[in-house]
Amino acid sequence: MTRSALLAVIAVLFLASPAAADTNATLLLRPRIDARLVGSRIVGEPLRLTARPQPAAAGTVTAIVWRDGHRTFHGPLGSGIPLGSSRPASFRIRLEVRPAEGYLPAGARLSAAVVRPVLVYGSRGPAVRALQQRLRELHYVLPAVDGVYSLATYQAVLAFEAVAGLPRTGRVDARTWRRLVKAGVPRARYAASHIEISKGRQVLYAIHDGRVQLVVHVSTGATGNTPLGHWHIYRKVVGWDWVLWYPMYFLRGFAVHGYPEVPSYPASHGCVRVPMWIAPALFRGFFVGESVYIYW
Repeated sequence: MTRSALLAVIAVLFLASPAAADTNATLLLRPRIDARLVGSRIVGEPLRLTARPQPAAAGTVTAIVWRDGHRTFHGPLGSGIPLGSSRPASFRIRLEVRPAEGYLPAGARLSAAVVRPVLVYGSRGPAVRALQQRLRELHYVLPAVDGVYSLATYQAVLAFEAVAGLPRTGRVDARTWRRLVKAGVPRARYAASHIEISKGRQVLYAIHDGRVQLVVHVSTGATGNTPLGHWHIYRKVVGWDWVLWYPMYFLRGFAVHGYPEVPSYPASHGCVRVPMWIAPALFRGFFVGESVYIYW
């Protein structure tokens, strides 16, 4: 059989196959749901749920909303619905797309809390838990999300206030909540893995692969003697070294280390104090030779 005759036989077999004959086969697409909670999520300020399918022609979005465990809404979402914010509450939301022709069903879940605007050291409850969850989302260090406004939570709030350019009070009010909602994870100044310390803000950034992983409240030298510049970790000590807990030395006797007192102002002899509980984790995360950048 010649080459041209063989090709002709293959063509006939293909055209006779069921797959080739099925001209009605369609490819169904699964849409994405673009959902948003619009508002500051604090008591007394409007909070609105909006959602739409992507692409827009994919179908209609319906929602089921539970407030504090009780169902409060079930139906088409339309252009959006208000969520009651007159008192503290927790919301669970389930979204579904009723698909148009050519699309598959799709779903999504959201959660949100409406919280009281003023929190201080010693506060407890769901509002504190919501605060802690948001701080963790933004990479501010906390040992736990437990609903207790502890010293660690107070220090994380101090760090956030410093980065956000707010007065350093350690107190969460309506303005702080609004900034928390809008804030993003801080950005590193330098690439690779290293430590950055801002004396002006009294914060430390633990950075890996050019991204801020942890934001830590610190206290630098009381006389302003913590040295500005680019240094390198040259010595590490496990546990105590005199009164320094898990120190990482970067210049002569200057070190990043844990200390029982880390106030909201420069108070050390020149080292960079961090809270005791986070010092071992920072110690494990960086090695001799890695960079320490200190700037204002």
